[in-house]
Amino acid sequence: MSRTTTPAALANWAGNIVFSTTELLRPATLGKLRETVAGLDRVRVLGSGHSFNTVADPGAGGALLSLDALPAEIDVDTAARTVRVGGGVRYARLAREVHAHGLALANMASLPHISVAGSVATGTHGSGAANGPLAASVREVELVTSDGSVTAVGRGDARFGGVVTSLGALGVVTALTLDLEPAFEVEQRVFTGLPLDGLDFTAVAESAYSVSLFTSWRRPVFEQVWVKHRVDDGPLVFDRAPAAAGPVHPVPGMPAVNCTEQLGVPGPWHERLPHFRAEFTPSSGDELQSEYLLPRGAALEALHALAAIREAVSPVLQVCEVRTVAGDGQWLSPSYDRDSVAVHFTWVDDTAAVLPVIARVEEALAPFAPRPHWGKVFTVPWPVLRERYPRHADFAALAAELDPRRAFRNAFVQDLLGD
Repeated sequence: MSRTTTPAALANWAGNIVFSTTELLRPATLGKLRETVAGLDRVRVLGSGHSFNTVADPGAGGALLSLDALPAEIDVDTAARTVRVGGGVRYARLAREVHAHGLALANMASLPHISVAGSVATGTHGSGAANGPLAASVREVELVTSDGSVTAVGRGDARFGGVVTSLGALGVVTALTLDLEPAFEVEQRVFTGLPLDGLDFTAVAESAYSVSLFTSWRRPVFEQVWVKHRVDDGPLVFDRAPAAAGPVHPVPGMPAVNCTEQLGVPGPWHERLPHFRAEFTPSSGDELQSEYLLPRGAALEALHALAAIREAVSPVLQVCEVRTVAGDGQWLSPSYDRDSVAVHFTWVDDTAAVLPVIARVEEALAPFAPRPHWGKVFTVPWPVLRERYPRHADFAALAAELDPRRAFRNAFVQDLLGD
């Protein structure tokens, strides 16, 4: 088993979190992983490191675990239209393999560089009025619990609603089985200058397979609308804003070459559904991120509430993205039991300047009971947050069942569980 002991290697991908431990363990076999987990007092899994808070930090004296030395299993079953994927595999690699078999994932996040297990564990999503979060495609989870046992939990199990979006609080996810569908092509177009005033949000959100709206909040206008249209749905009709003259990047001033192809050129699903190309490395250490999921019926009211504080928001904002997510059944999913609108903020990398603005955003959105993305920056008090999850007590009981010695409970998880 390899080890990393330099503190620099333990700063996360976003560059904003430096973990409390100086040792990163990399078991190379399932047997060694089981032995390692059973022998540790406290352990957390790193994933791809794309977090902006301490959700993965084991705390002083704890151990950080990486799955990148394990075999990168991708086993596609074309007859069943499923894929079994190892816990350390990232979406870019998975998507290429799935597409090579003539199949597809229903959706992808804006970045293909993130790990499958880490993404579904934190409620990560793409966009689309009828598309659930990435966890919606999961049909079985295999995990190593704190005593080193291997457990598989599938959709027919009463515990299933708690094990996919679980924040790493139940065990180390070693493999997932995902649903697939036949491969499809997507054309991506960007439109510009969509005003907030008079916006028919439902019509815009439902105008294509996946729609994302971007604003700097310098004006009550969405400077860009990214429309991802399935070719097999027929011709795209979007006449609410003019088309962009050429390729663009959602963050002003950034090169469009980093983004997936636009201008309506059809291409494979996995080369259009993300905003960013797999071959380009995302930004590192120059931003903070927050995101809140609200009931979709409150979308317009919430957007106007944000527009009312835009003079406070815009000076520390790089870009704000608005997407839609279908409701799902995962107990800790930010879109649990409600179709949602997701409002994402990419901030400048200045914690002191950004945190007061995040508090203003949360105050403006409070009437809509927002649920933050688990891997982003938020300041919603834990008692308030726990009340926004109707199955919170069920998840706490499941955590006690699968991790009775609390090996996976860092400070973040303890705050969430309230114990």
